[in-house]
Amino acid sequence: MVIFILLFAANQSISAQQSALKRVLVNQAGYNSGESKRFVAWGIADKTGFEIVSATTGKTVFKGIIKNYSGDFSLFNPVDHVSEYIIKVNGLQSSVPFKIAPFYLELISSKLAYDFFVDVRGSTDPVHSNEAKVYGGGPSRDCGAYGLETVFETMFYASNPALFDNWKNEMGEGKMPDLVALILWHAEFAYNHINYNGPVAERHGWLGYKDSAKMNYDYWNTLDQLAAVCAAYHSFLKPYLSAEKYQAYRKVCLEKWTAYDRHKVVRYWTYSTKWVDSGYQEFNEMGNAFGQSVFSNLFMYLCEKNEADGKPEQFLKWAQLSAEDIIKNWDFNNPRHMWWIRNAEHITPQALAFFLLTVPDKAPKGTKEKLTAWANHISAKTTNPWQYRVHNDTERAHPKTKELGGAPALGGSLFAAAYLLNQPQLRELAWSQVNFVFGLNPLGAHLSNKSKERVALNGYWEGVEYGWPDSHPNGYGQLGLVRGTLDGTPLDKDFPRMNQKVDGKMADTATDKIGKNAYATEGWAISNRGWMATLTFSSLHSTAIYFVNAAGKKITHVGKLKKVFIRLKAPLNLHPDKVDEAWVELKEEDAPTIKYQLKETGPDTGTFSAAYTPGQFHKVTASYGYSGFKKQAVLEVKK
Repeated sequence: MVIFILLFAANQSISAQQSALKRVLVNQAGYNSGESKRFVAWGIADKTGFEIVSATTGKTVFKGIIKNYSGDFSLFNPVDHVSEYIIKVNGLQSSVPFKIAPFYLELISSKLAYDFFVDVRGSTDPVHSNEAKVYGGGPSRDCGAYGLETVFETMFYASNPALFDNWKNEMGEGKMPDLVALILWHAEFAYNHINYNGPVAERHGWLGYKDSAKMNYDYWNTLDQLAAVCAAYHSFLKPYLSAEKYQAYRKVCLEKWTAYDRHKVVRYWTYSTKWVDSGYQEFNEMGNAFGQSVFSNLFMYLCEKNEADGKPEQFLKWAQLSAEDIIKNWDFNNPRHMWWIRNAEHITPQALAFFLLTVPDKAPKGTKEKLTAWANHISAKTTNPWQYRVHNDTERAHPKTKELGGAPALGGSLFAAAYLLNQPQLRELAWSQVNFVFGLNPLGAHLSNKSKERVALNGYWEGVEYGWPDSHPNGYGQLGLVRGTLDGTPLDKDFPRMNQKVDGKMADTATDKIGKNAYATEGWAISNRGWMATLTFSSLHSTAIYFVNAAGKKITHVGKLKKVFIRLKAPLNLHPDKVDEAWVELKEEDAPTIKYQLKETGPDTGTFSAAYTPGQFHKVTASYGYSGFKKQAVLEVKK
């Protein structure tokens, strides 16, 4: 690997990217064991053979054939998790080396996913920040309160809490996980801006309904952020958030909820002067996403059902009405409900999924069917070799898109749908979106620029040779020194076509334009938010908890004083060369819940275990994760 990296500079030139279609294109970092694995061999005829060789020994370890300019090697799951592999196809340059290991992509991505939000804060002070000097005036640079940071950060932690407990020294000062400290920072920012309507550095338009007074700042979205924290208080934030602070957050949500129209789907709250979404829009990424109110009302429902004076049914009804709005009105053929709203598009399917994950018995009739219809629509749009969701029959991607709201966020929606609908093929599509981010795209580049500065900050993904060929480090977001930033995505011109003429040549050979002037936006907080959501929902399939007997057989019943084992499978194997540790929550009937420590069954297995002997209790519950991401196993104890 070291020798290979020396062949390439950290910043790859555009000329190098232009030759991407002449080599086998893979996920440059690698693939997860036991999951879908694909590559693209552009222009290679069906039934052409390919072989995977060990980068160390040069020996062939797997063979297959090309179909639709791509190859599948999902069945290749080597026991060796350290070695790297290369794919060879006659007529193309070999691929870059890549790894295959359990939970590999989650483990190299999860810390960077929230590191981005640590670095991109407009101030280190959530109370006395100077909004007038921050573009957009938000907690994250170049973003207002519509970034919804706490909504997705709380779900991220809930999906795999023991992982984030490994990192406590950057914001948490050793006292709490850094991700928890970040959540609390964003909550305090939201609380201190619930009435803020002052100046910000600049706006591309105005906020407010048609024919109504316009707002300078999107302060209504602060309540959505606080609602997520209020819900998380009752699941994992109590050790870190005081009761007094929680009640202050809750109080302001209850007081302003209807005044800020948090109880319904909001339309026409933004007038934009941007070319990409000019005028009043029914939905867009700036504070009125289709599905946002489902999330916020469900969070308040989860909060209020824990309070003696709470009114959870009120918020549940509002969540149901918001979901019914989606079921009735979400039009997959209306671009203003789909790719037109760019970075907010992922919220709609994920909101329906969150309803089904948290309170499935209370979701409105048709929720699952609508999610199924959306999944069918997306499946029909991803039949190309990249498995990239295209706009229509003639346009692959936007011809001059400004944002990154496609593949990085779509993976999360597909992961959620695959889990809830029990459709494995959707999970395969989800992994293709992850692969697209890591270089399985027409430019053969990761969507993040691999600058020397980011590498020096430990702000880049391991194993990636080619980064995005351009970036805007000193744009409004000032993202040059922000870890884990996504910088660009292929435009319509960058997707090669078969059987079409371009400048008088067949498009399959007209690759001279692909990668030239590779487009890069500045990156943006809500582009990275969608990427965080993908990592969050990927855990639904990869996390499992169960009891086993001494023979390793899963069990649900046991006699008292009989030793059993608690097993957890999750992306927690951070150190491939040693045994890692994890924990689950254990509850014995009415006894207090405790954290029960587990150890990995071997280096880099991703499976954790601990012996347990039930006493006089009739029922024992072991669980991992929180809210809709909670997995649990119940053991009935026979007398």
